Amino acid sequence: MRLSKLKAHSAVATLGLGLALSASSAIAQDTPSWCGPNEATLALLDGFGGNSWRLVTTASGKQEAEKCPSITDYYYADGQGDTQKAISDINSMAARGVNAMVVFGDAGPAVLPALTNAYRSGAVVVPYRVNVGGEAGKNYTRFVGADFVFDGESWGTWIKENFPDGANILFLSGPAGNSQGLDELKGMKNILDDSYVFLNPDPFAVTNWDPSLTQQVLSAAIAQHDDIDVIVSDFGPSLVGALPVFGNFDRSIPALATSDGNSLGCFWEENQADNPDFKLFTVATGNDNVRLAVQWAIAEATGGTPPEAEIFEAPNFEDSTDGNPSPVQCRADLPGAIYLSSQLSGDDQAKAVGQ
Repeated sequence: MRLSKLKAHSAVATLGLGLALSASSAIAQDTPSWCGPNEATLALLDGFGGNSWRLVTTASGKQEAEKCPSITDYYYADGQGDTQKAISDINSMAARGVNAMVVFGDAGPAVLPALTNAYRSGAVVVPYRVNVGGEAGKNYTRFVGADFVFDGESWGTWIKENFPDGANILFLSGPAGNSQGLDELKGMKNILDDSYVFLNPDPFAVTNWDPSLTQQVLSAAIAQHDDIDVIVSDFGPSLVGALPVFGNFDRSIPALATSDGNSLGCFWEENQADNPDFKLFTVATGNDNVRLAVQWAIAEATGGTPPEAEIFEAPNFEDSTDGNPSPVQCRADLPGAIYLSSQLSGDDQAKAVGQ
């Protein structure tokens, strides 16, 4: 087995998993059903791997692969936000003869021809989370998506429980027209009737998931609307720098339904006493979507039993109103840019983001 360290800026790195096959019954009992008996190599390819969410997700994918002793080598490639590099990385892995690939296709359908060629060459190909077009069995082995409609329904259910007579809602999402935001809105509207009024431009206020733009959008909304009962955002940590704007208008931070982040949980702990309307509900930010994709890829490559789920559903994580499934979480001793909903421990996440 080849061993080398992952270099922070390397295009492609090989990560030796250190998983020598053992005949002991203890290891056999610990082997998950999706890990079959046939040896295989696995690659995780990112279209862009440079932010904390991706670093935690990458570490989570590697940790999941380490559960299978049949994986002899693990590769990683970072497309660095360059579509042509991401395509080249896929082609390189196929030429290398990697048995299975898990691909975060940031560029969407632009990478589909490369994925198709890799699949037709005999590799197991599992794109996940971002829709790349095409279809399973023709262009790739399996697509493992995230159920963003489910996220919207989770937020909608919480809003309805806490504001049973209706509410004014400000919904913030990423780039204009992004499918994640559209699906989340659909989910909320599956739960909420016309007594819940969306104050933002249809379908959502565009923030590009950028903290500085989020602050601009929120400042404009506060100036325009006297009564905001709930803010919904699909990336909670991007709000941390923007929420203090309410204080400039002598208003309490309103209820917030969003995704988790350590920076957000600590912000709530520090500010909730001075903001009586500041209820907080989060769903898991979704780093563990990669684990399901890795399980599918390994099962197909090693002859294991595929998982039952094909789509990742983010579980509810924090609720300041009843503590179910957990109260708001804060690890002040760890970086803000980690996600305590992840199966990867907070300490391991801190190592993954280099802090």
